[in-house]
Amino acid sequence: MASITRSGSAHWEGGGKDGTGHVSTQSGVLKEAPYGFNARFGDGRGTNPEELIAAAHAGCFTMALAFQLAGAGLTAERMDTAAKLSMEQVEGGFRIVRVALTLKAKVPGCEEATFQELAATAKANCPVSKVLNAEITLEATLEG
Repeated sequence: MASITRSGSAHWEGGGKDGTGHVSTQSGVLKEAPYGFNARFGDGRGTNPEELIAAAHAGCFTMALAFQLAGAGLTAERMDTAAKLSMEQVEGGFRIVRVALTLKAKVPGCEEATFQELAATAKANCPVSKVLNAEITLEATLEG
């Protein structure tokens, strides 16, 4: 398979705390979405790198699980994943220390043990999990 390249961009003006910026994606889904100190470290308007990583991780893991299920001859009726990213101040700055994935899924015909095994494989092998230098946990619930 050929290499896949995706891109994003950021623009910033001003200092760290008083500056403002915006981020955009190649697809245009994000186009000049505002971000800044208050959106990142407080509850200000705009996005921030950490919530974008969390959303990317939730999406990547969920799609990876869909492929794992398909490989086992199963199809999810629905899967809902939340990713809660934790960033802590460490010596020299901040670090993403953990991502807690929480999944609720309805997969007709899937046994609990199979579901847990496939979910764990998806967690370990989705590209976003592989790039993060953080603890990744998973709470996977198979709904009846």
